[in-house]
Amino acid sequence: MNLKMSGGKITIDGRDFVGRSISINGNKVVVDGVTQDGELVGDISIVVHGSCESLENTSGDVTINGTCGNAKTVSGSIHCLDVTGSAQTVSGDIKCGAIGGSVKTVSGDIKHR
Repeated sequence: MNLKMSGGKITIDGRDFVGRSISINGNKVVVDGVTQDGELVGDISIVVHGSCESLENTSGDVTINGTCGNAKTVSGSIHCLDVTGSAQTVSGDIKCGAIGGSVKTVSGDIKHR
């Protein structure tokens, strides 16, 4: 998972993190280049509290309680207020308001609010 934020926080599997650049490397969360304590196990649930510039995730559902520039996941659904760029998932649903760019899912539904 790679996330670029301008502000706000992210909850990953029930733990809160604050930073501009947040990623998952193996089973570890890295915030602004600093590896955090604890390990992640299994599918990862991600909730962004605020807006983000971009979010890419490999496995697990993503909820963005704000707008996002581009949102992409391989296996998982994307739930977002608005996407100013593109939204894409291979296996999962995309549920959001306005989409400024393209929207694509191979195996899932696309729903606009």
